[in-house]
Parts: sequence; C-alpha cells; structure tokens
Amino acid sequence: MPTEIDLDSFVGALDAAMQAHLEWSRRILRCAVLHVPPGVDVMNAEAHRLCQFGRWFIADRQIFSTLHAERSDRLELEHRQMHNAVRTLCERLLAGQPAAVEDFQLFENSQRNLIDQLAFFKSLPVSTKSQVDALTGLPLRHCMEKDFDLLSQNVRRRGSVEIAMLVDVDNFKLINDSHGHAGGDVVLQRIACTLKRVLRDNDQVYRYGGEEFVLLMELPCHSQAENGAAERVLRAVRKLSIELHGSIVHPTVTIGIAIASPDDTLGSLIARADGAMYVGKASGRNCYKVAPAQGGRSPAPS
Repeated sequence: MPTEIDLDSFVGALDAAMQAHLEWSRRILRCAVLHVPPGVDVMNAEAHRLCQFGRWFIADRQIFSTLHAERSDRLELEHRQMHNAVRTLCERLLAGQPAAVEDFQLFENSQRNLIDQLAFFKSLPVSTKSQVDALTGLPLRHCMEKDFDLLSQNVRRRGSVEIAMLVDVDNFKLINDSHGHAGGDVVLQRIACTLKRVLRDNDQVYRYGGEEFVLLMELPCHSQAENGAAERVLRAVRKLSIELHGSIVHPTVTIGIAIASPDDTLGSLIARADGAMYVGKASGRNCYKVAPAQGGRSPAPS
C-alpha cells in the first residue's frame, strides 16, 4: 500500500502546483508583450528545482514514487522540460529574437503533459482511500487480486512458497455484546496494528470483512508457514491487553493456513484457508490449522 499521507494537504499542494505553473504562462506573456524579464527564478538553469512545486517534489519524492514510480519519473521529466522550454523562449524574446515555433510547441506540450501528470496524482489518493478500510487503515479485500497475481509470479520465478492465512478474531460477538461496537472496533484496530507490526515488509495484510483478516506471504519453505509466521501472529495477539470501559480484554485469534499450488486461484486459496480456520475453531480456538494440499480432502467446517 502506498505511504500514509494527509489527503487534504497532498491534494492542496497539487492544486497549488497547477496554479503556480499557470502563473508562469502569464509571466511569459508579459515577457513577450512588454519585453520585461520574467524573473530570476524563471531564467535559472535549476528553475525546476527552485519553483514552489520543485521544492515540494524533491522533499516528498518518496510519496510520489510510492503512489506510482513510473508516473513519478515522467512527472519529473515533464516538469524539467517545461522549465527548460520557458527559459529558452524568454531568452530569445529578451534578446529581441522571435520565438521559434518548435520551442513554443515544446512549451505547450510539456505544460499540458505536466498538468496531466499532476491531475493523475491528484486522483490517486482519492482512489487509494476508497480501497482502504477506514477503521483499521488496512487495504480491503478487493485489493488482493493484483497483489496475489504479482506474488504468484515472484514465487514461480524464485521457487519459493506462497501462502494465505485467514485470521479470525475469537468470540468477537461476545466482545461486541459486552463492550459495544465501539469496544469491538478498538479490538480490531489493535489487532490490525499488531498484524502490521509483526509481519515483514513484503507481507500483505487485508481487512477481509467483519472480524477477519487475510495475510498473503512468500516464504522460503512450507515449514516456515507454521513454525514462523503463524506462531509469530498467535504470540503477538496473545500478548495484547486492551482496556475497555474498565475491563481488560485479552483477544485471541484462530488462523487457517493454505499453501498455494500452481493451480490455485486467489478464491480457491482463501477458501481452503477458511476451511482450515473452521477446523481450528472446532479444536478450541486460539490456534492455527493448515489446509490439505490442493486436490486433497478439505477440512469441513464444524
């Protein structure tokens, strides 16, 4: 998922960048009509680094790269080309020379492309926000398909193992009944934070629905799915101590694990993890169970 950003501040800064660069067009017009210098900042060879947007872009480049690395590179290129075109036009005008058609076309094209790139980035946070669970800050289930396809490609290339873990909060209805939905929300938030904290950077965790979370992971071998990942999640959740209205809640989770086969789709993988999770619930909860390999007999829900 992209780095967490202040949506209003990010969009506001993009709007300011558009307005600032449109203002440069007016300064070029004054230069052309009145033959007055457009300003030292416009004529500087490093103008693309000195303008309002340039300074912000350099400082927060990681945000742009996280949102879309390729578009971030294109934005940087178009921004630099626009400033170079502006400088070339003004140099000729101030020297009493007519502007070349190709220079003006380069300015028009680069400015149009720059505004298109800025508009693209303006739309991204809104789109991203709609794919993120407002309560936990986790991506929602419809974000999984693309990540699953990418992970499957990496697994095939590296010869590693892909797993899905379905994590279900135990006795969540009882928590809601005892502490209200607000209390249940606090428990979900704390568990979500715990999952994010204990997982590795390349692991993915999603709010699957209700009190369920899904983890997609790439591991070197099958045994690490149990002895490493599942045990780590169970231990971390067991350590939680959550105060709700004067009471202390110690939540636990039950985990179903499915190890992907070449024939698995995301749907079939999660379905097998779900079956294993129900076996864990029937076994007393607060544990993990591993689904049979694809083609074997799936555990039946209790």
